Amino acid sequence: MNEDTLNMETRKFLKKVGITSQREIEHAVLKADEGGQLAGKKGIRVKMTLEAPELGIRHCIEETIALE
Repeated sequence: MNEDTLNMETRKFLKKVGITSQREIEHAVLKADEGGQLAGKKGIRVKMTLEAPELGIRHCIEETIALE
């Protein structure tokens, strides 16, 4: 195993996850806001799950994203 390759590939994966996730969240929030679904809400709950079955990993992160 090459640790430098692992590091670079992991960073590349996480960058892709971060960029696409942000885009999806922002798009969904704007659509919900236009539809009036977010009226009076100060935040939205989000959950991200990372799974690597070959490694036995299932890691969840839950957070609230503030809207105001």
